[in-house]
This record gives sequence, C-alpha cells and structure tokens, in this order.
Amino acid sequence: MCGIYGFLTRGDVNRRILRAMGDVLSHRGPDDEGEVFLDEGGIGLALGHRRLSVIDLSPAARQPMANEDQTVWITYNGEIYNFQALRSELEQRGYRFRSHSDTEVILRLYESGGIDCLQKLNGMFAFALWDRRQKTLFLARDRIGEKPLHFGLIPDGIVFASEIKALLKHPQISRDIDLKSLSKYLTYEYVPAPNSIFTQIKKLEPGSYLAYRQGQIEVHAYWDIPLTDNPISYRTEQEYIEELRERFSRAVKARLVADVPVGVFLSGGIDSGLVAALAVREKPHLECFTIGFDEPSFDETAYARAVASALGAEQQVMTFTMREMAETLRKLPELLDEPLADASILPTYLLSKFTAERVKVALSGDGGDELFAGYPTYQAHRLVTYYDSLPGFVKTALRAAASYLPVSHKNISADFKVKQFLKGAGVSSEIRFFIWMGGFIDAEKRELLTGDVKAVLRAHNTYEDIFQYISTSKLTRDLERILYLSMKLYLQDDVLVKVDRASMANSLEVRCPFLDHELVEFVCHLPTVYKLNGIKTKYILKKAAEGMIPRAVITRPKKGFGIPLSRWLCTDLKELMLHYLSEDRIKKQGLFNFSYVRALIDSHLRKESDHRKLLWPLIVFQIWHERFIGSD
Repeated sequence: MCGIYGFLTRGDVNRRILRAMGDVLSHRGPDDEGEVFLDEGGIGLALGHRRLSVIDLSPAARQPMANEDQTVWITYNGEIYNFQALRSELEQRGYRFRSHSDTEVILRLYESGGIDCLQKLNGMFAFALWDRRQKTLFLARDRIGEKPLHFGLIPDGIVFASEIKALLKHPQISRDIDLKSLSKYLTYEYVPAPNSIFTQIKKLEPGSYLAYRQGQIEVHAYWDIPLTDNPISYRTEQEYIEELRERFSRAVKARLVADVPVGVFLSGGIDSGLVAALAVREKPHLECFTIGFDEPSFDETAYARAVASALGAEQQVMTFTMREMAETLRKLPELLDEPLADASILPTYLLSKFTAERVKVALSGDGGDELFAGYPTYQAHRLVTYYDSLPGFVKTALRAAASYLPVSHKNISADFKVKQFLKGAGVSSEIRFFIWMGGFIDAEKRELLTGDVKAVLRAHNTYEDIFQYISTSKLTRDLERILYLSMKLYLQDDVLVKVDRASMANSLEVRCPFLDHELVEFVCHLPTVYKLNGIKTKYILKKAAEGMIPRAVITRPKKGFGIPLSRWLCTDLKELMLHYLSEDRIKKQGLFNFSYVRALIDSHLRKESDHRKLLWPLIVFQIWHERFIGSD
C-alpha cells in the first residue's frame, strides 16, 4: 500500500511541486520514496511514489519502476493477489523479472497486452503508467474502488494523486468549491464520484481507466457490478452455501500473502468473524484486533471475545474511553481532504492506530453488508410496502402519532427509527434508501442554503447520480437496483474512503476479502432470496457461517461501528458545535442560513428533536472548510 502522485505538463517540470505533493502523502508510505522526472520532447513528466513495503521489501521493488528500455514507467498503489500466477505465466512466455514485486508483474503484463492487462488483475490497485511510445499517460483503478485516485486537468496538462490534499499542492489546481457537490454531500453525507468537493478535481471511478494524450482525456469502464434482474437458481441452497464457503476461503487465503506481519480486524459482527475464522485456519497464530469503549451500549468486545475464544485465536484488545474517541476529532482535518460525515471514521481510526502498533496489514469484513443486503434499511424497504398500501387517513394518523414520540438521544432510538422511516415514505424506493441513510432532504436544504447558493442550484437534481447509475445498470427490480446503488455510492464513496483514510493515516494496509471481484461476481448472480429472505438479512451468509463462529454472533441484530452523536452534541461536542456553527462563521461563508442552523441547534439541545443527521454533516463541513479553504 502506498501513495502515488505526479503530473504531466508542457515544458519543464517544477521539482519543488512534486516534492510538496509527496510530503503530504508521507503517511501512506513511510518506508521509502522515489521520484522520476522525464523530458519527453516538449512534454515534462513527473512521477512520485511513497512506499509502504509489504511485498518484496528489497530496493529492487522501488518505484517509480520502468522496463529495461524505459519506454514504460509505473507508479502503483495496492496489492495484486494473483501476481504469482501471472508472473509464472509471463515467465513461461519468456519475460524475465528483476524483483519479486507485484508492481513489476503489472509492468510486464502491460508490455504483453497493453491496458487490457486490467482484465487479468485480481486485487485492489490504483496506478499511473506512462507509455513513451504512445505518448500516453494511463490512470487506472480497481474494480470496486478500494484504492483511491484523483486527478485534475490544468491548462497544459494533468495532475494526479492518491489523495486530494496532494493535488492542492499544485499551483494550477484551484480550491473553488463545487456547489453541486456541496448539495450532494449534505444529502448523501459524502460526495459521489466522479466529482469531488472541488470544481477542478475529479475521482477516477472504480472499474475504469483514463487515457491522457495530446491534451485530451478519454475515460473507459472495463468492469461493472454484474447484478441482473431475477437471477435463475440452478443449484440447491446447500450447493450455493458450499460454493460460497469455498470462494470466500480462497479470497481470505489470497489476502494473507505478505512479507510483513498480517492481522485481522475483529468486531462482534458476522462479517469480521467469518474473515477471522477462515484466516485463523490458514495461520493459527494470526492476531485479531478489537477495540472496546467504556460505554456498554457501544461496546462489542464481549461478542468479539466469544469469536476469538471459539476460534482459539490470539486476540489483542484495547479499550478506549468515549472522551478519547471524542478527542480523535482533532485528527479529522488531516484524515479528510473532502467532507465525509460518516462518524464511524473515528473508531476506525482508533482501531487502525492500535492495530498498526503490531502489524502492517489487516483483513477486514467491509463489503459484506452491501453484497448480502445486511443493513436494516433493506428490512425497512420490505416493510414500507405495507405502509404504502395503507389508506391516506391512516398514514396521516401515524405521522401525527410519530410526532408525539418522546425524543431520545440514545443510539438508534425508537423515535429516531420511526421518524427516519416516515421521512423516506412516498418517494421511489431507490431514493428512499439514500434518504434513510443520509442527511438533508431537498426540502430541508431549501431552508438551509442561502439565496445565492439556491440560485446556482436551481436546475440541479440532487439524485442525478442515482438516475445515471440506474440507467447504466439496466436493472428494473427495486431490490436489485438498491443493491447495485449501495455498492456504487455508499460502499465506494463512503465506506472505502473511510477505511482507506483512517488506515493509511496510520500506515496500515487494509484488505477486504468480501470485495474479491470473483466472489462479488458469484454473489451478484445469486437469487436475491438468498440475500434478503423476507426481512432476514444476509440469509445465505448466515447459513454459511453456521458451525464456523458462535451462533449468538450470527443471530444478533446488526450493530454499526457508531458513536453516541446525539448525546455528544449536548455534552462533549457542544462547545465544538457552537464554535463551528457560530453566527459569525456561518455568515462569513455565505453558504448557509444561520437562523435555520441556530433553530436546529436549539431544538437539539432542548431535546425537542434529534438532529444528529443534520448537525453532524454541517460540523464536519465546517471543520473541513477551515482546514482547506480558510476561516475567513
């Protein structure tokens, strides 16, 4: 796992710019660094690399790396899990290798078949590759989006990097905020690809590559999530269970290959429990890492200990106070170079920090919820059908009754669930799913945003990404569409961004067996009844887990990696909230209507409402804004 960066420009390159870009990515690769400057007949190319050594720790694997005649150069971030098989195949065809790295395998594979080499790679990756003969710079990203890659066009070239903060070191990259992206962030709690919070900076979408030549770019998709409507069942349930176990076991085994110590994130849930079970089978002395909290309602260590005990695994546990987690907020400006209102980044950061003290690589259970319909919102999707069938007067009565529910600031309280459920009623199932998961709906943004901002956004559709993805997928059934969208939006632009930034801030590589693309393709072709069976989530995954982890872990309700935001906003985070959402600060920005923001704060502090889903995105945005735009 590493950090990559560089730029292509007409004329000479400024070496100080490349150095500045690399310096802000040092956390992604503290073990080594490399920079290359090439003069390509009027075209200046600068390539940089910050290395976290995991495969082939020797200098032979140093990047940027070139072939023998230096007609192809690459700077690469990630892990290719089938690199040994690919290397063997290439050696049989006469290719010779100078290192034992997966980087050189990509290089030789490109020599062999050009950019179509992407089809053969099984792994997580982002790379920039310069082909001197074609005078073309290729940027490529893995199928699911585990590794990030951003780029920005400048008047005479292109700039790219693993993180946005590196692009901002280039003087030709502006910090102008994209107001459409701001609007989407307020709704989704993240900015959907291919856009970023900055007008000039884009994200290369997963499963895509970009070709830049002669001042022009072309972006091509080489893979997409292969969900189909109504997949036909051609095997028995038991046969599917057995194949799922076999495929998942292979995915876990492949991710244990490293030349450094490997561990496993172990929470109290089924996903990480299954990863741990299969990993420990391969490596019995593998360490599992768990964090707990001093507040019982947010502590899952009892379930994690039960899994570790059942597996006979070596478990490392660290218990944090809730105050320590609140203090982690100070790290937020350095973790995030665009707003992300997923508060679970705080415990994820603490877990990564703790794990990185003993290992360089950790396996996680991320992706299981999106693949197997694991979120409570999938259950709500089934239940809302009954609500929609009720007579209008009954719906009105239920809404009125919900308004009288006593407000509780406990995590996922009954009144919060009911009000979120009703908030999404009456709209299409796809949009409703993201209303349930997200922050501001359009009606609330009309109250929040100033007149000038609303004027710019008058013709903007917050949900245009949903419509575009539905059109691309050609799916017609609600559940299949939601599964597709949760991977194309929530997984790639929230979950994987959170995991990447929190882990790489601690120089820790995280690998996700659930996101093995061959496993994803298998699960995508399963009938949906094996994912959401009635209101039973993760149906086939739970069946596959039987006998592998304790039944109490399999059957327990899902509990996210959350924090007590509602209560904190009235206690530990109250002063921070009042500071960042102050009248002076809000009015200077000219983006938000302070009277509306103040009404949200007052209502929450008086415990008349639970506005965590509105206040937290605003606080995160303000923290980000101060760091990257300035407080004036």
